[in-house]
Amino acid sequence: MAHKRFFVEKISPETILTGEEYSHAKNVLRIEAGEEIVLLDGSGKEYCAIVNEVKKKEIVCRVVSERANDKECKTSVTLLCGALKGDKTELVVQKATELGVKRIGVFSSKYCSAYMNENKLERLNKVAREAAKQCLRAAAPEVVYFTTLEEALLSAQSIHNKIFACEFARESEIDLHRLEGDCALVVGSEGGFSEEEFELARSLGYAGVTLGKRILRAETAAIALTSVALFALGEMQ
Repeated sequence: MAHKRFFVEKISPETILTGEEYSHAKNVLRIEAGEEIVLLDGSGKEYCAIVNEVKKKEIVCRVVSERANDKECKTSVTLLCGALKGDKTELVVQKATELGVKRIGVFSSKYCSAYMNENKLERLNKVAREAAKQCLRAAAPEVVYFTTLEEALLSAQSIHNKIFACEFARESEIDLHRLEGDCALVVGSEGGFSEEEFELARSLGYAGVTLGKRILRAETAAIALTSVALFALGEMQ
């Protein structure tokens, strides 16, 4: 049985669990002194620790060993997704994290009707951390917000493969079966993109792709494109 996993800001010989991780450990998982757990600091390493003491507002842990984690993808994939209504953005963040995405950006665009605020962004990062723990990753992708599509596109300018899924792409301008190197994947919100936004993406070096003849929901498109790219990169073997 896998040991329970917790994210901390910093690892030291005596590491303290506080805040939400403390509450989850004490009140939900009922962690007790003497239990062995795994601590994560986002560095890609796992730290085995023993719970020394469960206090009122913190749990004191003693780190006993560290090991490398082999669940991270060798190739970096960034997902840029339009903000979606309801809890659909959370679904995309959860599944993208499980699939191995390194970075997630959420953006607003012309036909985007959802909105973002600090609380929602904090919630998305929490979803990413919980998904990372569930799939045994040692690092969770940071979720960031861009107020415009252009800002999101520019954030990935240095990435080798820049892929833009859009209904205006009559055929794919890049062969998704032969991807090599890091990738940035762009998928819109429920309203899709305007032709002007598609041309903006192309002017910034993004290749338009189609995801088939059927109309996909925005959340399905994001998960499908991520899966296809990671499979092509050999990350799902």
